Amino acid sequence: MNGAECLLRTLIANGIDVCLMNPGTSEMQFVSALDRVPGMRGVLGLFEGVCSGAADGYARMSGKPAATLLHLGPGLANGLANFHNARKALSPVVNIVGEHSTQHLGYDAPLTADIEAFARPVSGWVRTLHEASAMGELAAAAVMASFGPPGQVASLIIPADFSWSEAGEPGGAAMRPGRSLPTRETVSGIAATLRSGERVGLLLSGTALHVRGLRAAHRLREATGVRVFANRNAGRMARGGDIPTAERIPYFPEAAQSLLANLERLILVEAKPPVSFFGYPGLRSSLAPAGCSFDVLAALDQDGVGALEWLADEVGAPSVPTSSPHMARPEIPHGEPLTAAAIGRTVGALVPQGAIFSDETVSCNEQIWPHLAGAPAHDHLPVTGGSIGQGLPVAVGAALACPGRKVVALEADGSAMYTLQSLWTMAREKLDVTIVILANRRYRILDIEMGRTGAAAVQRAAGQRVIGPRADEMLDLTRPEPDWVKLAEGFGVQGVRTETADQFIREFGAAMKESGPRLIEAVLPRG
Repeated sequence: MNGAECLLRTLIANGIDVCLMNPGTSEMQFVSALDRVPGMRGVLGLFEGVCSGAADGYARMSGKPAATLLHLGPGLANGLANFHNARKALSPVVNIVGEHSTQHLGYDAPLTADIEAFARPVSGWVRTLHEASAMGELAAAAVMASFGPPGQVASLIIPADFSWSEAGEPGGAAMRPGRSLPTRETVSGIAATLRSGERVGLLLSGTALHVRGLRAAHRLREATGVRVFANRNAGRMARGGDIPTAERIPYFPEAAQSLLANLERLILVEAKPPVSFFGYPGLRSSLAPAGCSFDVLAALDQDGVGALEWLADEVGAPSVPTSSPHMARPEIPHGEPLTAAAIGRTVGALVPQGAIFSDETVSCNEQIWPHLAGAPAHDHLPVTGGSIGQGLPVAVGAALACPGRKVVALEADGSAMYTLQSLWTMAREKLDVTIVILANRRYRILDIEMGRTGAAAVQRAAGQRVIGPRADEMLDLTRPEPDWVKLAEGFGVQGVRTETADQFIREFGAAMKESGPRLIEAVLPRG
């Protein structure tokens, strides 16, 4: 068999049966092999950032990698922003990048680039294939590397001639690395800390924010009074229904520092010490109070869920907590103006059990997030690395990974423009995604950040900071206003505009009863 067939058979042998691709000439052998090797679902993205973001969403929900297939250095470069988000989400991805044939590399052709240099900043593992006979072995190694732990992007660069050359047998199933537990001394020491009377918090991230981890953390809270916090930028968090809650670290540093102000110790579970998203004049970057000590219960590559359960047993926490964390569903906001809070209440009231939220809201997030706590049990996929344009592709990947679950993409209008091509893939693959575009016709978060960074001009008469007219042009999304209904329909997705809460309630309710994809533009006040 040739190298492309060997690669494909190796991926399938390792349980990788979805490949998100935007191929070119150097990848044609792989594309051709799809018709000869059964078992791989090829999914076309019209832009490489859709492929990398969808691979991220797929991994967050399935716990295993999808493959991506990209064309040379420029194709990889187009996908880097969402590979950055995947890296921060600790998502396993097997990223296959085609290269020029080896005899052509010395000619500095127009598309020649240093692909390894492009790949390294977003990848935990980068290799270039140097002979066709090593295809199966190296492909299996890429799969194993993608799992970490923690998960990471593993980039495998394949010269075109190794795809059409004889390659021998495919690689076998690679051993999936396990996660270790902390030492007994670590668990005993942290149990003693919880009994010490100090003001202690738990900061959860990674797998610790899945259902089992949150239930174990709730046992610890019931038994010791420890406060439980969630990394707001973790790749996935279980929430709603009877799933125990965790206090999410706020976006802005003042609120985050206030939340953590009284802590003397913070126990990290698959988490790093918390820092602010940006640095601001006169503010500390660290969110924990000065003098706060950090204890690591489970490192990023360890089993945070098992560690929490062990710690709960160590402190004698009841196996079944006495209190119920269930919260009431929000009331539907009939007759109200259409605001972000009204959208949050509507979504929380009408979304079905088991929904998945791909959430790329920033300025509106704190108005929506609290209302989702009363929704039935769901998974929340937030912004991780902050590179704009993850929301729609992550929704694509989540829908591919979980075809029986409703996916709701809560998306800012400015962010959605970065990877608008995702709509076409949703339509072609008939994915059950409802997209809610929060359309305020503005990069609203930058209005806030302009003042916070001290960049806004001071208005002399009032002594207030204001945005000047030329600067305002750079934050404004009007003249013309994007028509989301027409944009959606142009990609084959049914779209509708809503301007009142009752209109949104009607359209969102209908979307929850029908299979998607479907887009709802929610026009918000501009003030």
